[in-house]
Amino acid sequence: MHNLVRITYPFLWVAVFARQLCLPVPAIFFLMTAGALAGRGELRIGLILAVSTLGCLAADLVWFQAGRRWGTRIIRLLCSLSADPRYCAQRARNSFDRWGLPSVMVVKFLPGLDAITPPLAGAEGASRAAFLGYDAIGALLWSSLYAGLGYFFADSLDSVAAFLTRFSSALVLGIGVPLILYLVWRTLLLVQMIHSLHLRRMSLSVLNAKLESEERIAIIDLLNFEDGVTRVGIPGAIRIDPIRLRSRSKVVIPRELEIILYCSSVREITSARVALALRRKGIPKVWILEGGLKAWIKEGYPVTSNLTDPQERAVSLGIQVVD
Repeated sequence: MHNLVRITYPFLWVAVFARQLCLPVPAIFFLMTAGALAGRGELRIGLILAVSTLGCLAADLVWFQAGRRWGTRIIRLLCSLSADPRYCAQRARNSFDRWGLPSVMVVKFLPGLDAITPPLAGAEGASRAAFLGYDAIGALLWSSLYAGLGYFFADSLDSVAAFLTRFSSALVLGIGVPLILYLVWRTLLLVQMIHSLHLRRMSLSVLNAKLESEERIAIIDLLNFEDGVTRVGIPGAIRIDPIRLRSRSKVVIPRELEIILYCSSVREITSARVALALRRKGIPKVWILEGGLKAWIKEGYPVTSNLTDPQERAVSLGIQVVD
Protein backbone atom coordinates (compact mmCIF):
# COMPACT_ATOMS: atom_id res chain seq x y z
CA MET A 1 0.00 0.00 0.00
CA HIS A 2 2.84 2.37 0.85
CA ASN A 3 4.27 1.86 -2.65
CA LEU A 4 0.96 2.97 -4.18
CA VAL A 5 0.09 5.79 -1.76
CA ARG A 6 2.56 7.74 0.33
CA ILE A 7 1.34 7.28 3.91
CA THR A 8 1.90 10.48 5.87
CA TYR A 9 0.32 11.83 9.02
CA PRO A 10 -1.88 14.41 7.20
CA PHE A 11 -2.92 11.76 4.67
CA LEU A 12 -3.90 9.39 7.47
CA TRP A 13 -5.97 12.09 9.19
CA VAL A 14 -7.86 12.83 5.97
CA ALA A 15 -8.46 9.11 5.31
CA VAL A 16 -9.87 8.46 8.78
CA PHE A 17 -11.94 11.67 8.71
CA ALA A 18 -13.44 10.71 5.34
CA ARG A 19 -14.15 7.17 6.50
CA GLN A 20 -16.04 8.45 9.55
CA LEU A 21 -18.09 10.68 7.24
CA CYS A 22 -19.25 7.44 5.54
CA LEU A 23 -17.18 8.02 2.40
CA PRO A 24 -15.78 4.88 0.67
CA VAL A 25 -12.18 5.34 1.84
CA PRO A 26 -10.20 2.25 2.99
CA ALA A 27 -8.94 3.96 6.15
CA ILE A 28 -8.50 0.64 7.96
CA PHE A 29 -5.97 -0.56 5.37
CA PHE A 30 -4.14 2.77 5.52
CA LEU A 31 -4.06 2.50 9.31
CA MET A 32 -2.64 -1.02 9.18
CA THR A 33 -0.04 0.11 6.65
CA ALA A 34 0.92 3.01 8.91
CA GLY A 35 1.27 0.56 11.79
CA ALA A 36 3.55 -1.66 9.67
CA LEU A 37 5.68 1.39 8.80
CA ALA A 38 5.91 2.19 12.50
CA GLY A 39 7.12 -1.36 13.10
CA ARG A 40 9.98 -0.64 10.68
CA GLY A 41 10.74 2.70 12.31
CA GLU A 42 9.50 4.88 9.42
CA LEU A 43 6.60 6.37 11.42
CA ARG A 44 5.86 6.81 15.10
CA ILE A 45 3.06 4.69 16.52
CA GLY A 46 2.11 7.38 19.05
CA LEU A 47 1.61 10.01 16.35
CA ILE A 48 -0.36 7.52 14.24
CA LEU A 49 -2.80 6.91 17.09
CA ALA A 50 -3.08 10.63 17.84
CA VAL A 51 -3.76 11.58 14.22
CA SER A 52 -6.27 8.78 13.71
CA THR A 53 -8.09 9.63 16.96
CA LEU A 54 -8.33 13.30 16.01
CA GLY A 55 -9.68 12.35 12.57
CA CYS A 56 -12.40 10.24 14.18
CA LEU A 57 -13.29 12.99 16.65
CA ALA A 58 -13.57 15.65 13.96
CA ALA A 59 -15.91 13.61 11.77
CA ASP A 60 -18.01 12.34 14.67
CA LEU A 61 -18.40 15.91 15.93
CA VAL A 62 -19.81 16.86 12.52
CA TRP A 63 -22.43 14.09 12.84
CA PHE A 64 -23.12 15.04 16.47
CA GLN A 65 -23.82 18.65 15.51
CA ALA A 66 -25.96 17.50 12.58
CA GLY A 67 -28.04 15.37 14.94
CA ARG A 68 -28.42 18.27 17.37
CA ARG A 69 -29.61 20.57 14.59
CA TRP A 70 -31.77 18.30 12.42
CA GLY A 71 -32.71 15.56 14.89
CA THR A 72 -34.36 12.45 13.52
CA ARG A 73 -34.18 13.73 9.94
CA ILE A 74 -30.44 13.12 9.71
CA ILE A 75 -30.89 9.70 11.34
CA ARG A 76 -33.58 8.75 8.80
CA LEU A 77 -31.28 9.89 6.01
CA LEU A 78 -28.44 7.65 7.20
CA CYS A 79 -30.73 4.70 7.88
CA SER A 80 -32.32 5.02 4.44
CA LEU A 81 -28.97 3.98 2.96
CA SER A 82 -29.10 0.63 4.76
CA ALA A 83 -30.89 -2.50 3.56
CA ASP A 84 -33.46 -2.27 6.37
CA PRO A 85 -34.00 1.37 7.45
CA ARG A 86 -36.43 0.51 10.26
CA TYR A 87 -34.15 -2.12 11.79
CA CYS A 88 -31.16 0.19 11.46
CA ALA A 89 -32.87 3.01 13.39
CA GLN A 90 -34.41 0.68 15.96
CA ARG A 91 -31.10 -1.09 16.63
CA ALA A 92 -29.31 2.22 17.18
CA ARG A 93 -32.00 3.51 19.52
CA ASN A 94 -32.15 0.29 21.51
CA SER A 95 -28.37 0.33 21.96
CA PHE A 96 -28.33 3.98 23.00
CA ASP A 97 -31.30 3.55 25.36
CA ARG A 98 -29.63 0.57 27.03
CA TRP A 99 -26.05 1.78 27.34
CA GLY A 100 -26.41 5.53 27.01
CA LEU A 101 -23.54 7.78 25.96
CA PRO A 102 -20.79 5.26 26.94
CA SER A 103 -21.95 3.16 23.96
CA VAL A 104 -19.96 5.46 21.65
CA MET A 105 -16.80 3.79 23.00
CA VAL A 106 -17.62 0.50 21.28
CA VAL A 107 -19.89 1.32 18.31
CA LYS A 108 -16.93 1.83 15.99
CA PHE A 109 -16.50 -1.94 16.08
CA LEU A 110 -20.19 -2.52 15.19
CA PRO A 111 -21.07 -1.96 11.52
CA GLY A 112 -24.29 0.00 11.14
CA LEU A 113 -24.11 1.63 14.57
CA ASP A 114 -20.88 3.52 13.94
CA ALA A 115 -22.45 6.20 11.73
CA ILE A 116 -25.83 6.40 13.48
CA THR A 117 -24.77 6.80 17.13
CA PRO A 118 -23.05 10.24 16.95
CA PRO A 119 -26.05 12.05 15.38
CA LEU A 120 -28.37 10.08 17.67
CA ALA A 121 -26.41 11.33 20.69
CA GLY A 122 -26.77 14.87 19.41
CA ALA A 123 -30.50 14.46 18.78
CA GLU A 124 -30.96 13.09 22.32
CA GLY A 125 -29.40 16.23 23.79
CA ALA A 126 -26.18 14.67 25.12
CA SER A 127 -23.44 16.96 26.44
CA ARG A 128 -20.88 17.83 23.77
CA ALA A 129 -17.98 17.55 26.25
CA ALA A 130 -19.14 14.15 27.51
CA PHE A 131 -19.66 12.90 23.96
CA LEU A 132 -16.15 13.95 22.92
CA GLY A 133 -14.69 12.28 26.02
CA TYR A 134 -16.31 8.92 25.38
CA ASP A 135 -15.76 9.19 21.64
CA ALA A 136 -12.05 9.88 22.15
CA ILE A 137 -11.73 6.63 24.11
CA GLY A 138 -13.59 4.70 21.39
CA ALA A 139 -11.53 6.29 18.62
CA LEU A 140 -8.28 5.47 20.42
CA LEU A 141 -9.34 1.84 20.94
CA TRP A 142 -10.37 1.51 17.28
CA SER A 143 -7.16 3.10 16.01
CA SER A 144 -5.02 1.00 18.35
CA LEU A 145 -6.55 -2.25 17.08
CA TYR A 146 -5.79 -1.73 13.40
CA ALA A 147 -2.53 0.17 13.79
CA GLY A 148 -1.45 -2.51 16.29
CA LEU A 149 -2.21 -5.29 13.81
CA GLY A 150 0.00 -3.61 11.26
CA TYR A 151 2.72 -2.95 13.83
CA PHE A 152 2.96 -6.49 15.21
CA PHE A 153 2.49 -8.28 11.87
CA ALA A 154 4.64 -6.01 9.73
CA ASP A 155 6.82 -8.90 8.51
CA SER A 156 3.79 -10.96 7.48
CA LEU A 157 2.31 -8.00 5.62
CA ASP A 158 5.58 -7.56 3.72
CA SER A 159 5.47 -11.22 2.65
CA VAL A 160 1.91 -10.85 1.42
CA ALA A 161 2.82 -7.67 -0.43
CA ALA A 162 5.79 -9.39 -2.11
CA PHE A 163 3.57 -12.29 -3.18
CA LEU A 164 0.95 -9.93 -4.61
CA THR A 165 3.61 -7.93 -6.45
CA ARG A 166 4.94 -11.10 -8.10
CA PHE A 167 1.53 -11.99 -9.49
CA SER A 168 0.21 -8.45 -9.89
CA SER A 169 -0.46 -8.73 -13.62
CA ALA A 170 -2.46 -11.92 -13.22
CA LEU A 171 -4.43 -10.41 -10.36
CA VAL A 172 -5.28 -7.31 -12.38
CA LEU A 173 -6.47 -9.38 -15.32
CA GLY A 174 -8.25 -12.02 -13.27
CA ILE A 175 -9.88 -9.82 -10.65
CA GLY A 176 -9.54 -6.17 -11.61
CA VAL A 177 -10.96 -6.33 -15.14
CA PRO A 178 -14.10 -8.35 -14.21
CA LEU A 179 -14.64 -6.07 -11.21
CA ILE A 180 -14.42 -2.94 -13.36
CA LEU A 181 -16.80 -4.43 -15.92
CA TYR A 182 -19.24 -5.36 -13.14
CA LEU A 183 -19.11 -1.85 -11.66
CA VAL A 184 -19.68 -0.29 -15.08
CA TRP A 185 -22.65 -2.61 -15.68
CA ARG A 186 -24.16 -1.82 -12.28
CA THR A 187 -23.67 1.91 -12.84
CA LEU A 188 -25.39 1.80 -16.21
CA LEU A 189 -28.22 -0.25 -14.73
CA LEU A 190 -28.61 2.23 -11.86
CA VAL A 191 -28.68 5.19 -14.26
CA GLN A 192 -31.32 3.43 -16.34
CA MET A 193 -33.44 2.69 -13.25
CA ILE A 194 -33.16 6.26 -11.98
CA HIS A 195 -34.21 7.59 -15.38
CA SER A 196 -37.14 5.20 -15.46
CA LEU A 197 -38.22 6.18 -11.96
CA HIS A 198 -37.98 9.85 -12.84
CA LEU A 199 -40.68 9.31 -15.44
CA ARG A 200 -42.82 7.39 -12.92
CA ARG A 201 -43.57 10.17 -10.44
CA MET A 202 -47.16 11.19 -9.82
CA SER A 203 -47.99 14.78 -8.96
CA LEU A 204 -50.09 15.68 -5.93
CA SER A 205 -52.88 17.18 -8.02
CA VAL A 206 -53.18 14.06 -10.18
CA LEU A 207 -53.47 11.79 -7.15
CA ASN A 208 -56.05 14.10 -5.55
CA ALA A 209 -58.09 14.05 -8.76
CA LYS A 210 -58.01 10.26 -8.80
CA LEU A 211 -59.22 10.16 -5.18
CA GLU A 212 -62.03 12.62 -5.85
CA SER A 213 -63.18 10.62 -8.88
CA GLU A 214 -63.03 7.44 -6.73
CA GLU A 215 -60.80 5.79 -9.30
CA ARG A 216 -59.67 2.27 -8.35
CA ILE A 217 -56.05 2.74 -7.25
CA ALA A 218 -53.84 1.38 -4.47
CA ILE A 219 -51.99 3.92 -2.30
CA ILE A 220 -49.30 2.27 -0.18
CA ASP A 221 -48.14 4.10 2.94
CA LEU A 222 -44.52 3.36 3.99
CA LEU A 223 -44.23 5.99 6.72
CA ASN A 224 -44.78 3.98 9.88
CA PHE A 225 -41.75 1.82 9.15
CA GLU A 226 -39.22 4.62 8.73
CA ASP A 227 -38.88 5.72 12.36
CA GLY A 228 -41.46 3.74 14.31
CA VAL A 229 -43.73 6.75 14.92
CA THR A 230 -47.39 6.46 13.98
CA ARG A 231 -48.32 9.22 11.56
CA VAL A 232 -51.31 10.52 9.70
CA GLY A 233 -51.68 9.31 6.14
CA ILE A 234 -53.58 9.81 2.94
CA PRO A 235 -57.20 8.59 3.15
CA GLY A 236 -57.61 5.11 1.67
CA ALA A 237 -53.91 4.25 1.90
CA ILE A 238 -52.65 0.82 2.95
CA ARG A 239 -49.79 0.77 5.46
CA ILE A 240 -47.35 -2.01 4.50
CA ASP A 241 -43.83 -2.71 5.69
CA PRO A 242 -41.49 -1.88 2.77
CA ILE A 243 -39.18 -4.74 3.76
CA ARG A 244 -41.95 -7.21 2.93
CA LEU A 245 -42.37 -5.67 -0.50
CA ARG A 246 -38.61 -5.57 -1.20
CA SER A 247 -37.83 -9.07 0.08
CA ARG A 248 -38.39 -12.35 -1.72
CA SER A 249 -42.04 -12.30 -0.71
CA LYS A 250 -44.40 -13.02 -3.57
CA VAL A 251 -46.44 -9.92 -4.41
CA VAL A 252 -49.57 -10.41 -6.54
CA ILE A 253 -51.23 -7.26 -7.88
CA PRO A 254 -53.81 -7.03 -10.69
CA ARG A 255 -52.04 -5.73 -13.81
CA GLU A 256 -54.62 -3.01 -14.38
CA LEU A 257 -54.24 -1.61 -10.84
CA GLU A 258 -52.05 1.47 -10.37
CA ILE A 259 -49.79 1.47 -7.30
CA ILE A 260 -48.83 4.81 -5.72
CA LEU A 261 -46.11 4.78 -3.05
CA TYR A 262 -45.31 7.53 -0.58
CA CYS A 263 -42.89 8.00 2.31
CA SER A 264 -41.09 10.82 4.12
CA SER A 265 -37.44 9.96 3.43
CA VAL A 266 -35.21 12.45 1.63
CA ARG A 267 -35.76 12.31 -2.15
CA GLU A 268 -38.28 9.50 -1.61
CA ILE A 269 -35.47 6.93 -1.16
CA THR A 270 -37.69 4.39 0.61
CA SER A 271 -40.39 4.66 -2.06
CA ALA A 272 -37.81 4.41 -4.84
CA ARG A 273 -36.37 1.19 -3.43
CA VAL A 274 -39.79 -0.38 -3.09
CA ALA A 275 -40.71 0.76 -6.60
CA LEU A 276 -37.61 -0.89 -8.03
CA ALA A 277 -38.34 -4.10 -6.15
CA LEU A 278 -41.93 -4.23 -7.37
CA ARG A 279 -40.91 -3.61 -10.95
CA ARG A 280 -38.40 -6.45 -10.72
CA LYS A 281 -41.29 -8.64 -9.57
CA GLY A 282 -43.09 -7.85 -12.82
CA ILE A 283 -45.45 -5.13 -11.52
CA PRO A 284 -45.26 -2.31 -14.10
CA LYS A 285 -47.75 0.32 -12.92
CA VAL A 286 -45.84 1.66 -9.92
CA TRP A 287 -45.72 5.39 -9.18
CA ILE A 288 -43.96 7.49 -6.55
CA LEU A 289 -45.90 10.37 -5.03
CA GLU A 290 -43.88 13.50 -5.75
CA GLY A 291 -42.79 15.09 -2.48
CA GLY A 292 -44.34 12.39 -0.30
CA LEU A 293 -46.66 13.09 2.61
CA LYS A 294 -44.91 16.34 3.57
CA ALA A 295 -45.73 17.93 0.23
CA TRP A 296 -49.27 16.51 0.38
CA ILE A 297 -49.90 18.14 3.76
CA LYS A 298 -48.21 21.39 2.71
CA GLU A 299 -50.61 21.74 -0.23
CA GLY A 300 -53.58 21.29 2.12
CA TYR A 301 -54.85 17.97 0.82
CA PRO A 302 -56.83 15.77 3.26
CA VAL A 303 -55.15 13.39 5.71
CA THR A 304 -56.39 10.94 8.32
CA SER A 305 -55.02 9.22 11.42
CA ASN A 306 -57.28 6.19 10.85
CA LEU A 307 -55.97 4.43 7.79
CA THR A 308 -57.91 1.63 6.14
CA ASP A 309 -57.36 -1.85 7.57
CA PRO A 310 -54.46 -3.22 5.47
CA GLN A 311 -55.83 -6.73 5.07
CA GLU A 312 -59.38 -5.73 4.17
CA ARG A 313 -58.25 -3.04 1.73
CA ALA A 314 -55.68 -5.34 0.11
CA VAL A 315 -58.26 -8.09 -0.37
CA SER A 316 -60.75 -5.66 -1.92
CA LEU A 317 -58.09 -4.51 -4.40
CA GLY A 318 -56.82 -8.00 -5.15
CA ILE A 319 -53.38 -7.46 -3.59
CA GLN A 320 -51.58 -10.43 -2.01
CA VAL A 321 -48.22 -10.44 -0.22
CA VAL A 322 -47.16 -14.02 0.51
CA ASP A 323 -44.08 -14.36 2.77
